[in-house]
Amino acid sequence: MAISLSSAAIQQLHCPMPHDTLSKLTKEIIDFRDARDWKQFHNPKDLATALSIEASELQEIFLWKNGPQLDEALSVKREHIEQEVADIASYLLLLCNELNIDLDQAIRKKLEHNKAKYPADQVRGSSRKYDEYREK
Repeated sequence: MAISLSSAAIQQLHCPMPHDTLSKLTKEIIDFRDARDWKQFHNPKDLATALSIEASELQEIFLWKNGPQLDEALSVKREHIEQEVADIASYLLLLCNELNIDLDQAIRKKLEHNKAKYPADQVRGSSRKYDEYREK
């Protein structure tokens, strides 16, 4: 099923990223890595570990903050948040490259899987896990 978006709908997307952008970013990250001879450290285990550590650094920014404190952190620490998100994305792209995973295709495949696992008419508005609801 093809989906057509109006220009207004496209403007509402927060981070549209065409597949070719992911490829270009991956190449730039690889060029950066290779210019420093860091490929020797970038095996799948270490890339996955680095990705996890960077995700934890992002979580730390928000730790113990709610309401106004969270709003303030989102505003004051915006640049730090962007840096951690960039680190996470960079390690993910490197991991996908190392494992020959097409990230766009993997996300789409997982989305289809989740559509079947979490039918909208059965789980709408609920945070329950797939094994906590009954089929109608």
